Amino acid sequence: MQSRMSEMQEKLERETMMAASGGGMVEVTVDGQGNIKGISIDPSAVDPEEVEMLEDLIVAAASAAQQRAKDRMESEMRQAAGGLPLPGLGNFLGRP
Repeated sequence: MQSRMSEMQEKLERETMMAASGGGMVEVTVDGQGNIKGISIDPSAVDPEEVEMLEDLIVAAASAAQQRAKDRMESEMRQAAGGLPLPGLGNFLGRP
């Protein structure tokens, strides 16, 4: 089982997930562990008078992308465990 978990970790490091906010004006890409790998901002979202809105869009997109990575990791861990219940998995992934 430990080798399956190790393989799963390596697989997740190679995967990327993307989430957008503001109707696609801000996109954030993360790896399978939730580390931010890229941010794309539509030039129309850059308004010196609306910096706070742009900051909010970045945070929203980053949070959504990181949540996708957590969900994917949880799914992969459950699959690697062969469907066995994994007590404390939520705590390990930063969930209650």
